[in-house]
Amino acid sequence: MAANAIDQTRRMLSLVTYLRERPGAHVADVARAFGITEDELISDLDVLPMCGTSFRGGDLLDIDTDGDRIWWHNADASGESTAEPLRLAADEATSLLVAARAVATLPGLRESDRDALLRATAKLEAAAGEAAGASSRLSVTFESEGGVFADVDRAISERRRLWLRYYSPARDELTERTVDPIRLFAVGHTYLEGWCHLSEARRTFRLDRVAEIRLLDERAEPPAIEPRDLSEGLVQPAAEDPEVVVEVGPGGRWVAEYYPHDSAEELPDGGLRIVLRSPDPASLRRLALRLGRDGRIVSPPELAQSARRAATEALAGYGEQV
Repeated sequence: MAANAIDQTRRMLSLVTYLRERPGAHVADVARAFGITEDELISDLDVLPMCGTSFRGGDLLDIDTDGDRIWWHNADASGESTAEPLRLAADEATSLLVAARAVATLPGLRESDRDALLRATAKLEAAAGEAAGASSRLSVTFESEGGVFADVDRAISERRRLWLRYYSPARDELTERTVDPIRLFAVGHTYLEGWCHLSEARRTFRLDRVAEIRLLDERAEPPAIEPRDLSEGLVQPAAEDPEVVVEVGPGGRWVAEYYPHDSAEELPDGGLRIVLRSPDPASLRRLALRLGRDGRIVSPPELAQSARRAATEALAGYGEQV
């Protein structure tokens, strides 16, 4: 079963102890010990060097890998026998207290987690002294995505089905769906991967496009499928997906860097003729509108015509507003 965000945090904390006791451990052995793929382990290892007792030099975990073995270069310096007592600066204590109080107000947070967080906050307030007083005058309000994240995380932990009202930009419409959640992950944005009963297939939902969410009492029972391999990015077109040809000028060359493609042929004006694939070619109309004069869809003909019509309607609407 895929881990949720809290399970991943627990795993990474265990990983620190595991690696300290096994210098030069093999990537394959560590992945096997934790029941994850090697790509998931490498992803965790990319995060660990940003962790430590502080952001001062030498306090962050100096961990890297050559793809085969894992090396922790300052494990002794961060060991319990030599580590200095943790001392928080006033700004660090204030930031922690403000963040902890904000997280404690998230809807959907499990009561056991909320109680643990409040107990930790109380201890931090006592240790922070005057800084705690400053933090009480500050507050943070999360946008809606924070509440969605908490509800999804809770649904994964409790194995409950979700009801969503979800915005699809490709079709420019809201749809209602019931979803058996599988996991949360982040690739630029935060996503829910789950089994969608409307589509009767695995689907990925961007959290900031969830207009409304409810936890249902029904038990979530997604099919036993392997989580998607995201090592090559979120968008991974299949060979059988329809082919789309886009021509861009010099100002649109970024398309070849952003979108996976089969080929990119240089054009005389410094632009590119890009051949790519998409399971939903109609979604590329938004790309054509974004490119404007810097690009156009060449084929398939029906998509090119649809993109031109969308551009004409957008310009007409702009003219009416002006």
